[in-house]
Amino acid sequence: MGDALRVALAGLGTVGGGVIRLLDANRDLITRRAGRPIEIVAVSARDRTKDRGVDLSRFEWVDDTAALASHPDADVVVELIGGSDGPALTLARTALGAGRGFVTANKAMLAHHGLELAQKAEESNAALKFEAAVAGGIPVIKGLREGAAANAIARVYGILNGTCNFILSKMEAEGRDFAEVLAEAQALGYAEADPSFDIDGVDAAHKLSILAAIAFGTQPAFGDVAIGGVRHVLAADIAQAASLGYRVRLVGVAEEGASGLFQRVHPHLVPLDHPLAHVTGSTNAVVAEGNFVGRLLFQGAGAGDGPTASAVVADLIDIARGEYGASFAMPAHELTPAPKADSGERRGRAYLRFTVQDKVGVLAEIAAAMRDAGVSIESLIQRGEAADGGVMIAIVTHEGPERAVAQALERLRGSQSLVGQPLLMHILG
Repeated sequence: MGDALRVALAGLGTVGGGVIRLLDANRDLITRRAGRPIEIVAVSARDRTKDRGVDLSRFEWVDDTAALASHPDADVVVELIGGSDGPALTLARTALGAGRGFVTANKAMLAHHGLELAQKAEESNAALKFEAAVAGGIPVIKGLREGAAANAIARVYGILNGTCNFILSKMEAEGRDFAEVLAEAQALGYAEADPSFDIDGVDAAHKLSILAAIAFGTQPAFGDVAIGGVRHVLAADIAQAASLGYRVRLVGVAEEGASGLFQRVHPHLVPLDHPLAHVTGSTNAVVAEGNFVGRLLFQGAGAGDGPTASAVVADLIDIARGEYGASFAMPAHELTPAPKADSGERRGRAYLRFTVQDKVGVLAEIAAAMRDAGVSIESLIQRGEAADGGVMIAIVTHEGPERAVAQALERLRGSQSLVGQPLLMHILG
């Protein structure tokens, strides 16, 4: 049995408390699996007086979070503060620069600064681990980086935000509208007081950019992710999708093609025979398609103190064993800057929802815009009423270039016949 791996822990929120409880509850098992004890020696957080439900008196309290990076008794720093910049980034840079291992659940920081941090880790021969940054307790990072390492990945996609999935599946099950279900999600703790990062797709986009870098050997490129959220999805859209044989899910998709790397987070219609259609509640799921292994599905709890703490401690066990390699599955200098693929060249089917004035000629106007842009209509459904007094028209297109759908919507921009903005949802192929 080797010497203990000594850990400095920054951030004592839900996940930080979960890490302490997990190390306490499974101490003997973790020691046997790691080959050495894993011990927290110092902690830091904003409020020293807050009751977190765990005994902190056994750890040294450090008021200056940045000082954890140079703590004389720490081998590894665990960062659970959050934020793409600020104290979290300072701590990461300093710890890795000093040659200390660094474990984080901070997807925003990795999406924006992952390449720099990977380079620092390699220069210092230090571990940079972030299993908890994507999909909570699901070992998708390890699965892609190690289990599927021999495969060329054609596409990686999935449900990456539990808040959105809870809202959409609740709307689906109960026929309720978005605002009402969001309020319930906030009351239950599934959504933040300011839910914008979740419901507008930003959180999922952070995670997608990390997955894409690992899957395709590219530099993380959060700025290249096309982002759309779920706040404009109506209960009527979900009901219409169900009648057509689909369920609505917020899906992040990354795919490498001849013109570059395509990355998008957007609400999709998912066919009922696809595994993602049956992922409900706050669950996350990721699909990776390898050229030899085929389709891999990773599914489980995507957030919460237990699952996320499990991923953090799994990273600590790897470090204790000395089992860590390149952070993004290959050395940082091998990660290439991928050109951003032109989404207009992609082919697929789409769902378009319009709320329009109930007057003669509206259908003809929409059909003409579709015709002139080269969009072929597979089906058109008109509903008699909408919440704002207009009439709802839903269109499903035949397969065609996405550029044509964008051009049709542009032709209809500013039309006096439309009440509000149209909604576009791609159909997962």
